[in-house]
Amino acid sequence: MKRSLKLFSSYVIAASTVLLLDLAQAHAVGTITDGAGAARGQQQPNDLFGDSGVFSKISSVLLFIVGAIAVIMIVIGGLRYVISGGDASQVQSAKNTILYALVGVIVAILAYAAVNFVIGSFVPSGTTGSSTYGASTR
Repeated sequence: MKRSLKLFSSYVIAASTVLLLDLAQAHAVGTITDGAGAARGQQQPNDLFGDSGVFSKISSVLLFIVGAIAVIMIVIGGLRYVISGGDASQVQSAKNTILYALVGVIVAILAYAAVNFVIGSFVPSGTTGSSTYGASTR
């Protein structure tokens, strides 16, 4: 009986210590949302997902950059094809440049579609830029 009373009292002391530490941390530090709000800059969006979210903007910018580079490489490949002068190795090199640029565009479009699909699965339909998805729930 003494042993079970001693064990019970040690459990109560441990639980109360953990509870007091959790309360002290919540009061001293604040919530995760407060910390995220303090770290966010003035011009940064409130949410990560959706049409105005960070992930959508990053994927759009990367798709634009990859598309611009692919167009430049297609033009370079076309110029190399024109000035090859019938040399078989230069013609093949120019064709490979054009082919790899087209494959790059296709991969970039598929990646953009995959990112938008994943973002769409996080944000339910009907919500616009003011969603709380990506923010803390604590």
